[in-house]
Amino acid sequence: MSQLADMTPSARPMAAWPVSTTTVVGVIGFPVRHSLSPSLQNAAFAAMGLDWTYVAFEVVPGSLDRAITGAVALGVRGLSVTMPHKDGVARLATRRSRQVRRLGAANTLSFDAGTIHAESFDGAGLLDDLRENLGFDPAGRRCGVIGAGGAGRAAVLGLAEAGAEEILVVNRTAAPAWRAAALAPQVVRVGRPDELRGMDLVVQATPAAMVNGGRVEEAAPGELAAPARAGRRTDLVAPAESAGPAEAESAIVAGVDPLWFGAGQLVVDLVYDPPLTPFLAAAESQGATVRNGLGMLVYQAARQIRLWTGAEPPLGVMWSVVGGEARTAAAREAATELARLASEEPIGEMHEPE
Repeated sequence: MSQLADMTPSARPMAAWPVSTTTVVGVIGFPVRHSLSPSLQNAAFAAMGLDWTYVAFEVVPGSLDRAITGAVALGVRGLSVTMPHKDGVARLATRRSRQVRRLGAANTLSFDAGTIHAESFDGAGLLDDLRENLGFDPAGRRCGVIGAGGAGRAAVLGLAEAGAEEILVVNRTAAPAWRAAALAPQVVRVGRPDELRGMDLVVQATPAAMVNGGRVEEAAPGELAAPARAGRRTDLVAPAESAGPAEAESAIVAGVDPLWFGAGQLVVDLVYDPPLTPFLAAAESQGATVRNGLGMLVYQAARQIRLWTGAEPPLGVMWSVVGGEARTAAAREAATELARLASEEPIGEMHEPE
C-alpha cells in the first residue's frame, strides 16, 4: 500500500497516481460511460485506504473475448459486467458460482492465477436493499417480476431462494419468460400483466425508462422474440402490441399499468436514472411504496468489493456518493413542479369568445 492510498482521490496528484503498484478493477459494458460505478467504488477504495482504482471500459459487442483476454494479460484484478455482456462472460469464465451456472449470466469477474471466476450479485444486491432499507423479507410473500432478461432472471432466482411463496413473471415474449420460470418451477409461473395487481412486491426489471444511453446498469438488453415450447401457453405473456407508441409515451411497461398498485404494495424499478421513473411515480401516486435501483447498485458493488479485497466496504460513503433518497426526493419535487406547470393555463393564451 502506498502513501497515496491515504489521500482522497481529489487530493492525489494526477501526475503521480495511479502508480505501478496500483491495483486496477473496472466495469465493462456498452454503453458504459454514464456509469456511476467508478465514482462509487473509487470513493470506497479511498475510504478504505487502498491503492486501487476503478475505471470504465467500453467494450463494443463482438470484442468481449479479446477484452477478457486483455484484462487477464494486463493483470486487472476484477471486473463488473453490465449489458450486453453478462451472458458472454459466464460463457468465458473458467469457474462459475452456483448462481451463474443457473442463470447463465454473471455481473462480476475476478482474475487469479489465470483463472476467471464468475459471480452474480444482482439478486443478492436486490435482496440486501429490500431487507436493509425497506424491512421487506420475501419469505412467504407473493412477488411479481416484469422482464426476463439478465436482471429479471436474477431477481426471480434471488426471490425464490429467499423463500417467496409465489413469483409471477410477466414478459413481452414467451421463451425468455419460461426460461426464467424454469429457475424455480415450484414457485415461479408465467402470467398475465393484470395478475400482478395483488402482489406484495413488484420488480420492474426491464430497461424501459433508462436515459442517457442506458443508465440501468444491471438490466439486460431486450431479447428477440422466440416461439414458446410446445404445450406452453403464449396467451399469458404481454402482447407485443403493448410496446407501441401509446405505451412508449406512458408509464405502462410490458402491458403492466402502475396505476394498478396501491397502499400495502412495494414497487421496485431497477432503473436508477431517472431516480423516479414514470412507472414509479404512477405507482406512488396510488399509495404504493416505491424504490429505484440505486440500492441494488450499491449493495452489489459492496459484495464485489468484499470479493476482490476481502475487506468490509464503507456503505455510508458509498450511499453518500450516489445520493440515495436525496436524488429521489429531488426528482419527486421536479415531477410535482412539472405537473403543476402543465396544469396551469399558458400565460397570454388567447381564447375565442363562445
